[in-house]
Amino acid sequence: MLDLVKNETERIESRFLEPACGDGNFLAPLLERKLKIVKNKYAKSQTDFERMTLLAISSIYGIELLQDNIDVCINRLFKIANKLYLKLYKNKCKETFRKSLKFILKRNILHGNALTLKKANSDDYIVFSEWSLVNGGMIKRRDFEYRELADFDPKKPTLFSIREVSDTGETIFSPKPIKKFPLIHYLKIDYENAK
Repeated sequence: MLDLVKNETERIESRFLEPACGDGNFLAPLLERKLKIVKNKYAKSQTDFERMTLLAISSIYGIELLQDNIDVCINRLFKIANKLYLKLYKNKCKETFRKSLKFILKRNILHGNALTLKKANSDDYIVFSEWSLVNGGMIKRRDFEYRELADFDPKKPTLFSIREVSDTGETIFSPKPIKKFPLIHYLKIDYENAK
């Protein structure tokens, strides 16, 4: 299935959502493909490798009804990234980087129902975080309600959209985030108060 979108799987920043992710049978090979690109391009510099690995992890999203599957999926994805990290940098590995990876995975692999767009056992809508690399080692986080993203058309404005101009000069509309976070260094993403 990944070969059908091969070009996108080779773009580190290309985002993927698996609406019934189970324990990661689609997301794990996707991450492996992205990390192969990261390794080939950035392994010479540990800092660049960490930043690009974080970008790869942050571009993968999943929704799952069963909490035990969520736990397995998060651990599985983390182990894939950590195994490569350990292989490349051995005793130079940073625990702060691992904490950032785990934090992003817990924000991106969510317990919910993709059909109702709501969190499991709740009337609250699923909220996804968007992660962007800014100014080298800084990360920008913006949170969006899944219901806004699932039905969004960049050609049509809504009450909650932002008017922008694309790279081609075309007027487009972007979903409006429900929350923006201050820039933070990629080794310090493990926010204590973030939900």
